[in-house]
Order: sequence, then C-alpha cells, then structure tokens
Amino acid sequence: MEITRHETGARMSRAVVHNNTIYLCGQVAKDASEDITRQTITTLEKVEELLESVGSNKDKILSATIYIKDMKDFSAMNEVWDNWVTPGMAPARACVEAAMARPELLVEVSVVAAV
Repeated sequence: MEITRHETGARMSRAVVHNNTIYLCGQVAKDASEDITRQTITTLEKVEELLESVGSNKDKILSATIYIKDMKDFSAMNEVWDNWVTPGMAPARACVEAAMARPELLVEVSVVAAV
C-alpha cells in the first residue's frame, strides 16, 4: 500500500495517509497566548482543516490523544471538546497531562482518522 505524506518537513509530516487511515501530528493552538478554552477551540479548528485537506472530516476520527499541560484545565478543555464532537460520533480518546514543547502551550491533540 502507498504511503502519502503531507506538508513534510525535516522532522515530521503534518499528515500521513496509509491504507485509508490518516495519522495527524500533534496540533496546537493558533495563538498560544490564549487561555485553555481558546487554545482548545483553535487546535480543533486546525485538526478539522488538516483532515479536510486530506479528504476526511472530524466525524471520521477513530482515536484522539489529548495532551494537556495541567489537569486543572481538564473541565474547560472537555467543554470545548464536547461541543465540537458530533453527537454519536465520539472517537476512542485518551487525555494525559504532559509537559509541552513550549511553556505557553496548554493543549495538543493528535488523531487517527479514516479517509
């Protein structure tokens, strides 16, 4: 099966498609100076945009891993997530507290989706 890489740089590709499955690299907020609510909103917007660019959409997400800087923000992040996910289309999901690549980042989302 063919592997297609999208927006490939020296370190990673933003999306990789193989066997009708899409793997996205971790997406972060468009503006890391925002609070957890805005960071989550813009991160999920980026996930949607990237999925659409490779022929999929958020309803085809199979699994999601959410990295959150501080679990004190778990409820606020979940409020955005719950409003974003189409009812009945929730993917398998994990959420873990993690150190971020940049201190101002509060959330990062990585997904696997069907084409």
